Amino acid sequence: MLLNKLRKIPLIYWNLAGFIGGCIVGLLLYNSDCAKTVIEILSPFGGVLINMLKMIVIPIIFFSLIYGTSSLPTSTFGKMGVGVICWYFVTSIYAAIFGTAGALIFDPDMQISSVSAELLTQAKNMQTTSSQMGNAFVNLFYSLFANPFKSLAEGNFLPVIVFSIMFGLAARVVMDSAQDERTAKSIRMMLDVIDAAQKAIAKIVEWIMLYFPFGVFALTCCCFATFGSGLFKSYVQVAGCVIVCILAMLFICYPLFILILCRVNPYPILWKLREPVLTAFVTRSSAATLPVSLRTCLDKLKVRRELSSFTLSLGATVNMDGVCVHLPVFAILAANMFGIEMTVTQMLMMILCVVFASIGAGGVPGGSIFLLFMVLENLNLTPEQTGIIVALALGINPILDMFETACNVAGDNIGTYVIGKRLKMLNK
Repeated sequence: MLLNKLRKIPLIYWNLAGFIGGCIVGLLLYNSDCAKTVIEILSPFGGVLINMLKMIVIPIIFFSLIYGTSSLPTSTFGKMGVGVICWYFVTSIYAAIFGTAGALIFDPDMQISSVSAELLTQAKNMQTTSSQMGNAFVNLFYSLFANPFKSLAEGNFLPVIVFSIMFGLAARVVMDSAQDERTAKSIRMMLDVIDAAQKAIAKIVEWIMLYFPFGVFALTCCCFATFGSGLFKSYVQVAGCVIVCILAMLFICYPLFILILCRVNPYPILWKLREPVLTAFVTRSSAATLPVSLRTCLDKLKVRRELSSFTLSLGATVNMDGVCVHLPVFAILAANMFGIEMTVTQMLMMILCVVFASIGAGGVPGGSIFLLFMVLENLNLTPEQTGIIVALALGINPILDMFETACNVAGDNIGTYVIGKRLKMLNK
């Protein structure tokens, strides 16, 4: 009886309980004689969660991108397709720049205690290595087209993303241009298998989510037992930075885009979008909000169905402006924590990395946490340093995820309206 009642409690509350419990226990242990022993006992439980997230992130990106890009009909690609992709790409870059600028202004930081002096030394050593990279942009573009199977095995994100997009588009082109039904049927069967694999991966994610409260408790407890109450300042800085930047995107940047491109008062448009934006805020899922967005665009924004079904479905997979605001903040926090001085080139590479990473967020609750590994990899952090930053992110991710998903969905709907207005695809 009690077990059934416990199962009905939403997972987000269990995660919150794990976080609060970890904070309390960690603070009680801070500077105590048994702190080191407890950390050694709990660290493996947090490490398991980190490893499970690393395990699942590449398959999520690989299958979701192939299926998402292959669902793009080549016959409708024309002006509409180019407009949609340009909108999503430009707004994602803008959001990543916006998030980076906000992080530099807020400058989130946390003082490293004597317990982590070794980690700080490791970070400085790695900084010296990364400063000798030579032409970073040339190296980056070379790395985009590496062996995809080797990249899958090594967890090298960017080549996997590029290959997945190219493979998905190629599959769609072959299917649409096939001269015989056998070829088209074979491609459809392959895409059905990929869709099934994507659903199986989603089930694995559900299982990992069930372990989340235990992993969050272990990671949070170890962090607070190591760093003490100084972590709260970092949480306030990071959360404040992300939320302020996302609200600015919603109420300043998007309205400015509407005003410039459509020459109409943007705020009545925003008011009509309140239902999908609030649904996204509560569900924390772009995919789950898709039916509400489709109805809103059709009934209230008067966008034709052939446009809205295309742009919103694609946007639920690849357009993640909120994620692009969110991820740079943790990258800047990591750089500040571990004494890594990021050059302008490294920041530009990080922005590009964030945009590529956001494409694979998949429209699922908490999708951004899987992509944080990719962004932190750009800083050449050690596994221990990455674990600290991910532990910090896990603690407040449910709250930030609400805001970033609302931003994602607002960007999808506003992009659909702007493109419909420009291409005269609005119903009277």
